[in-house]
Amino acid sequence: MGEQKKNTIHLVKLCVGVDSLEQLEAWRAQRRRETGVAETRHVTRMWPKQEEALLNGGSLYWVIKGVIQARQAVLRLDEVEGGDGIRRCGIVLAPQLIRVAPAVRRPFQGWRYLKPEDAPPDLPSRREGDPDMPPELVAKLAEIGIL
Repeated sequence: MGEQKKNTIHLVKLCVGVDSLEQLEAWRAQRRRETGVAETRHVTRMWPKQEEALLNGGSLYWVIKGVIQARQAVLRLDEVEGGDGIRRCGIVLAPQLIRVAPAVRRPFQGWRYLKPEDAPPDLPSRREGDPDMPPELVAKLAEIGIL
């Protein structure tokens, strides 16, 4: 992930309704075409209390099928008010989805903080022709420490 800044924190979040990293990438590409906006915004009920540290180089790590598989840099937090008048947090993410070394994660609700020292490292960029592995295989290999 490159050089870590001091006082940085990350978020980890389940990617609900997505079965693979490729499906997440396809969904994001569709949203970009529909909206014309490159950045992704994930709206959540809770506002991060560690906002300053999150905005100091933090990322949101996506858990897909029980495995952290990718991250996106957090650009800013926008206040979003729903039709119900409730204030929510729009976590604005960089367009680039960065693959990370798979790390098994048990299910949880909402999002959790992730210390930089506990964050999985970035993987090298994928090359054309690299094989895709099923999420279940990635999870098993990560579980036994091969990936």
